[in-house]
Amino acid sequence: MTIGLGCLAISLIALLFLGMLFAVTYNLLVKRSQAVDQQWAQVQNVYQRRADLIPNLVATVSGAANFEKSTLTEITAARASVGQVKIDPNQAPNDPAKLAEFQKAQEHLSSALSRLLVVVERYPDLKATTSFRDLQAQLEGTENRITVERQKFNDAVQKYNTTVKTFPTVMMAGMFGYQAKPYFAAKEGAETPPKVQFDFGSPKPAPGKP
Repeated sequence: MTIGLGCLAISLIALLFLGMLFAVTYNLLVKRSQAVDQQWAQVQNVYQRRADLIPNLVATVSGAANFEKSTLTEITAARASVGQVKIDPNQAPNDPAKLAEFQKAQEHLSSALSRLLVVVERYPDLKATTSFRDLQAQLEGTENRITVERQKFNDAVQKYNTTVKTFPTVMMAGMFGYQAKPYFAAKEGAETPPKVQFDFGSPKPAPGKP
């Protein structure tokens, strides 16, 4: 009788321990997954901030006489292509192909923006305007935030993926459908934000002089 009660007590303690381990592990998975979701929302916010600045930038530079219309058309089309990439804003991307599509559209917009700013170099009067200088400062700050938030997203994904792939959470992750998430992998050289800083007051060398 005593032995039976002892075995029952041991079994109950073991079940209690397993239940606690189950709860702690599951809660950790939920916590790490939600952290990725939250950081993805931040990434989308800063990219949206940049997209919101584009119409003002286009309106400002289009007022310059003889400004290259093809450059304006390109950046407007690039901004539109970003809006066509739909990823559920309520969850972090789980599809590597979809995330790659999102990246490609954003990189296209970055390239178009960089080319537009290079063209603006030919218009010193435009560069000297207050509206353009304000936009330049906002774009520079936004590009820096994109870099920061993108890295924070990758950090959150790294923590989540490590949790999903390590014991004992790996067993429970499979049971509840928690799978590794893709990283926001920037192309080589993309860690440096596009240049939006101009030397407004620097005198140009006279013709024939270095």
